[in-house]
Amino acid sequence: MGAVRDRVALPLIGALSLVVVLVVAVLLLGHTPGRGGRADVAALPALNALLNGASAGLLTAGYRFVRQRRLAAHRACMLGAFSVSVLFLLSYITYHALAGSRPFAGQGWTRWVYFPLLISHIVLAAAMVPFVLTTLYRALGGDFVRHARLARLTLPVWIYVSVTGVVVYVMLYLLPGGR
Repeated sequence: MGAVRDRVALPLIGALSLVVVLVVAVLLLGHTPGRGGRADVAALPALNALLNGASAGLLTAGYRFVRQRRLAAHRACMLGAFSVSVLFLLSYITYHALAGSRPFAGQGWTRWVYFPLLISHIVLAAAMVPFVLTTLYRALGGDFVRHARLARLTLPVWIYVSVTGVVVYVMLYLLPGGR
């Protein structure tokens, strides 16, 4: 039964992941913002940073709970992290659809830190979509052995993506020269 479910679920996860990554790529690389009408989205980058920070906190708490065998608390934190990440994605897409991308104005050493951090963040965030969905699918399907094996790889990268999302926001919007 699990193999039959996998034959349906895993291609769906792959297709959904591809759609998410393509939508974000089009918005970042090939989209002229503002065609859908005027909206005030200036607060969304701060909201996105808050959501990324909440995701990192929930992921860390969820890890601690599973290590303590507090599985209900672990499940709640991980579903919370997933939900916050979905809200982040919706907010991120909305912002970039309406406002476009903000160029980094920092100079000197901050550029040498910002761009490698941004590139690693973007590449790993795109790569994480199918991993997060598959890890969640395994847990919800009760396949805890394969869930745990995949989660050991997914968790640290997901935390990295969440934390670097906050750092990118700080560098882009809060540091002198970033405004």
